[in-house]
Amino acid sequence: MWINVWKRCPVLRWHNIDFIRHSSHLSMSEYIPACPPPKPEEVQKLQDFLLRSQRLFVMTGAGISTESGIPDYRSEGVGLYARTERRPIQHAEFVRSQAARKRYWARNFVGWPQFSSHQPNPTHLALANWENTGKLHWLVTQNVDALHAKARQRRMTELHGCTHRVICLGCHTVIKRSELQEKFLALNPSWNEQAYGVAPDGDVFLTDEQVSHFRVPSCDKCGGILKPQVTFFGDTVSREVVYSLYERLSEADALLIVGSSLQVYSGYRFALKAQEKCIPIAILNIGATRADHLSIVKVNARCGDVLPKLMAVDQEQQEIGV
Repeated sequence: MWINVWKRCPVLRWHNIDFIRHSSHLSMSEYIPACPPPKPEEVQKLQDFLLRSQRLFVMTGAGISTESGIPDYRSEGVGLYARTERRPIQHAEFVRSQAARKRYWARNFVGWPQFSSHQPNPTHLALANWENTGKLHWLVTQNVDALHAKARQRRMTELHGCTHRVICLGCHTVIKRSELQEKFLALNPSWNEQAYGVAPDGDVFLTDEQVSHFRVPSCDKCGGILKPQVTFFGDTVSREVVYSLYERLSEADALLIVGSSLQVYSGYRFALKAQEKCIPIAILNIGATRADHLSIVKVNARCGDVLPKLMAVDQEQQEIGV
């Protein structure tokens, strides 16, 4: 069954784009791998781990955002790699190919209203509350969806950037992604295409023929190439960002990894650095991770089934002076 979401999105309705999705997309559970209930003894170990920490460093991945309805790449059976032959754009391809940029931005343009509307779930809110109560020293996320920022997380670094910002590769001017959407609308007043499915980075599925007439603006200041302010596959995180996070980690007394398999080295490196500095590691994730052998606590469960409840227990025990 196909669903027309014309009436659900004013931006798309005004622009005359018929954005259609499969009905199963309406269920957030579509993107969450099957997982048994958490084992009470594992949850208790994680609670004890957190109670011992006074300056907690947290790293999050795509597994925290699947519960907000955003698919990931690698989850077994439900990730983008398992469901399709689709692969994310490479940095070098985006930079060198005008056709690749046109394809990327056309897909992103159609998917943006839905992608940008996703909201934080109880796990994002719990982590923001940990910051407010002084439990959380710093958070680094591998996600580019801005959900931690929407949850009002402040002591935070977006390791791979954020799709809600756009940067000029020429003069490095940064604008809001919402501003670029208005430019797309002005340049493509009669562009009318259909799309199916949303990818983790917010774009959708379109054919080359569909995007052939889509127009992409250049930077207003210098005429340069506009790119999401995110680290595409094949690119690297800046050395300055990595070193600043190493400093934050060295100030912490524990590392908690939430919703990440750590298959990408840019995240895994922080588990290695924690081991090097003898900082204990705990992991909350569905399935195996690259750092399981480094952790002293591992909970195999959905983030939302465990972490918000740990927050509640922790606060209650602090109130009674435990």
